[in-house]
Amino acid sequence: MGQIHRNVHVEWRGGTCRVKWWSGEFLENGRKRYESKGGFTDEESAYEHGQNKLYEIRHGTHVKNRDGATLMSDWLDDWLAGMNHRPLTERAYRSAIETHIRPYFARQRASVGDIDILAYRAFKKHVHSRLKASSAGNVMMVFGMILDDAVPRLIKTSPVERTKRRGKFTKKPRERKKDMAPEVVEQLARNAETFFGYQGYVFIWTMAVTGMRPAELYGLTREYSYPNWPASDPRPDADEFERYEEDLLRYGDEGERMPAIRVERQVQYEESELRFFAPKYDSYRTLVVPVFLAEMLKKLLESHDSQWVFPAKQGGCLGVVNFDYVYWRPIADGIEERKGPRVRNPRPEIPTVPTFKGKRLYLLRHGHKAWLDEDGHATFAVESRMGHEVPGVEGVYSSVTVPMERAIMKTMQERWDGLQERLNGEKS
Repeated sequence: MGQIHRNVHVEWRGGTCRVKWWSGEFLENGRKRYESKGGFTDEESAYEHGQNKLYEIRHGTHVKNRDGATLMSDWLDDWLAGMNHRPLTERAYRSAIETHIRPYFARQRASVGDIDILAYRAFKKHVHSRLKASSAGNVMMVFGMILDDAVPRLIKTSPVERTKRRGKFTKKPRERKKDMAPEVVEQLARNAETFFGYQGYVFIWTMAVTGMRPAELYGLTREYSYPNWPASDPRPDADEFERYEEDLLRYGDEGERMPAIRVERQVQYEESELRFFAPKYDSYRTLVVPVFLAEMLKKLLESHDSQWVFPAKQGGCLGVVNFDYVYWRPIADGIEERKGPRVRNPRPEIPTVPTFKGKRLYLLRHGHKAWLDEDGHATFAVESRMGHEVPGVEGVYSSVTVPMERAIMKTMQERWDGLQERLNGEKS
């Protein structure tokens, strides 16, 4: 006849047993809302299942039947709507979802509750069979966040494997880098000057001796660059008054002050418009520059009237163009000379720079970090200059002092001076 015990009800339906349990909610008419599960062959198993559900409800770990049945496509829509990241990050996440995650699970009409550890591994295998390891890793990272955020409303626990426990070990591939000699940077700078003028030459050396991120360089404007800064600082934050005053005493173009660039923003596209954003990870920072670069920056700003320190070939911001493809590849990989009476846009030859051929512009930033490490600078000063957060006690108690900054200026200047001596020696 079946059992009824408080909020769990067991009844027979044909040859199988069904259990109903109170979900803890009420319907609009005031009656209790029940959930159920059938297919049991004995009352004891059905009743135990119902009791387990009540336990989960009491302890906040229960997943309602209708929530667990949420289609993956619907959850992806909700997840995308709740994103709150910088434009480039959101674009990357959306691309991973629309290109790989949604099509895969839409074909299966899968619900979030259907994705257990085996389904997770099957998708991982599918992705790695179609993408390079780094790209597949990015897709799985996004997929992991999506599943993690489904806990506890749609699934009890995330099936994402945090450590590799089974299967063949695969060593994570690491990008091969070469030592960045000053001669290499000089050749890149000369190539950049050939390609888009003196601003190209200074752009390369600025990245090499400051470690600025590309988007920070694209968005660098006059008021935040030597020799204008810090006197020209717009001072947008009234709470930073004390820092503004200290900057005037510590940096600038007079006496013993140190020349510097202030990293306050970067440029990114949002809604088809190039806009200013805070630096990555809110890594606002001041970067002292060696004397040779200070002189270059001063000469560069005197040579044009653009608001951008490094204007594009046609004027305007470098962030508007696909710099990696349009500018960087010819600078690093080289291009052949193009001339003749029928050539509309003649161009000189740009030689290949073997160290950077086929490599990313970002490796100039990596090279700056290597230079700092080679020169033995304090870890906190190095990480702060790179725009990294320093964890633990060191991050709390340390600070970048004037002697630390002067030491960085000195070693960067010495690299330049050594390069000039070698180049002059070759000429003689």
